[in-house]
Amino acid sequence: MAILIKNATTIVTMDATLSDLAQADIRVENGVISEIGKGLDSTGDSIDASGCVVTPGLVNTHHHLYQTLTRAVPGGQDALLFGWLQTLYPIWSRFGPEEMFISAQIGLAELALSGCTLTSDHLYLYPNGARLDDTIAAAHEIGMRFHPTRGAMSIGESDGGLPPDALVEREEFILEDCVRVIDAHHDPREGAMVRVGVAPCSPFSVSRELMRDAALLARDKGVMLHTHLAENDEDIAYSLEKFGCRPGQYAEDLGWTGPDVWHAHCVKLDGQEIDLFARSRTGVAHCPCSNCRLGSGIAPVRAMRDAGVPVGLGVDGSASNDSGNLVAEARQAMLLQRVANGANAMSAREALYIATRGGAEVLGRPDCGQIAVGKRADIAIWDVSGVESAGSWDPAALLLAGPTRVKHLLVEGRQIVRDGHMTSIDLPRVVERQNALARALMG
Repeated sequence: MAILIKNATTIVTMDATLSDLAQADIRVENGVISEIGKGLDSTGDSIDASGCVVTPGLVNTHHHLYQTLTRAVPGGQDALLFGWLQTLYPIWSRFGPEEMFISAQIGLAELALSGCTLTSDHLYLYPNGARLDDTIAAAHEIGMRFHPTRGAMSIGESDGGLPPDALVEREEFILEDCVRVIDAHHDPREGAMVRVGVAPCSPFSVSRELMRDAALLARDKGVMLHTHLAENDEDIAYSLEKFGCRPGQYAEDLGWTGPDVWHAHCVKLDGQEIDLFARSRTGVAHCPCSNCRLGSGIAPVRAMRDAGVPVGLGVDGSASNDSGNLVAEARQAMLLQRVANGANAMSAREALYIATRGGAEVLGRPDCGQIAVGKRADIAIWDVSGVESAGSWDPAALLLAGPTRVKHLLVEGRQIVRDGHMTSIDLPRVVERQNALARALMG
């Protein structure tokens, strides 16, 4: 299948030269970018990108898709992380396969409409027969490139953990199910639509033994590792009290550093931990809106980037954001670094890099995140002829003055958003079902 994207006002490539192209075209064939230039032959299907900026599809490196069913829950609206979790755990314990599937569809559609083509997901609870397979089925139907992670919690309240006992699993079963989902769904090939990771939830909800065993299993299977780390002051205090060390040391001791590992948040990393992550090429999923929402702080992204830590963006779960708009997340990342470090601390272009190529690097996807010949045809097309960009002197500075909803979106060369609407699902019907499920959970 061939498509020509023609007459783009600007193409922001994020390629090896970080160049922009004016009034140029992109040819897509069999899911891959095959040609970039001016005045390309227009045989076959085409998309008119006049008045548009074209970027690589955005990449989301941390989400909890199931949480789209619990946005703005009153008891958790003003709570810190641990209290927020304790409010929501009892609600999540009533979920089942349908709740996981529908909430994933909503979250994925929301991401797609904000220009995202590749997303990870961290699903760490499996009540009432729910499985990781439920979210993978949702991503397949949407057409999104997907990197789900088999999360887990094994230490419940009766053993001194935070989650209720009903939401934890036996560690032997967790490891067995990791093997099952990897064998069933993981595709290591270039251009893969689904890759699976291993992701114990956090240091305060699993044992040291499970963290170590998960790392061994992931490396035996050739998949990536993901967890939450150093999210707030409570997190640091817990690590010092329970493990006698800071989170970075805990991670290194258990095999949780390296280019096949990425950690969510890392708001409270200190200088030594940043150096450790830079040396080991350990990735970070920066989640600025969630960190603001929960009062966790401003992650030291400027210091991480300067040291060479791979950094991507994450919208985090919709119960702590409570949105899933990735281009808005990129703008927030830029603004927070300016608040913390000065107006020149992060440019709009650097924040867009983090949201595209940076995220692809964190997820081990050098085939994505760039507009270059031979890369996957994951492409976002933004209409800059509207009111949001009116008067802008730099249409490519989308994060300063530009739309927050994409006009067209291609994943693997297939158009899943056309003229601002999903093509792969009946979104109004899914929204109606999601709202019905939310009302049922409210009781």
